[in-house]
Amino acid sequence: MTYVVTDACIMCKYTDCVEVCPVDCFYEGENFLAIKPDECIDCGVCEPECPVEAIKPDTEDPDGKWTEFNAEYAEKWPNITRQKEPLPEADKYAEIKNKLDTLFSPNPGEGD
Repeated sequence: MTYVVTDACIMCKYTDCVEVCPVDCFYEGENFLAIKPDECIDCGVCEPECPVEAIKPDTEDPDGKWTEFNAEYAEKWPNITRQKEPLPEADKYAEIKNKLDTLFSPNPGEGD
């Protein structure tokens, strides 16, 4: 099992989860975070830290869409190991559902 970040993170990018990760398996995109499945140790400490409940166990990803998505972008983006401020309009976007097709950016973030 691994944990994955879902589209609830898009345009929010709260990084509370990054701060508690003992293995630094988060990678930063411009407006999304990804977990590298091969590095995640399934400890689960990140899941309750996400204020928008974007982190889920892969058992809640029955078709593997988010597991593949996280793996793909974790390979392309820089590692992030420290908490940063969320995106400026995070609270506004926190309530929006199904953001992948309209709001996701494939561009990398800054990392550490």
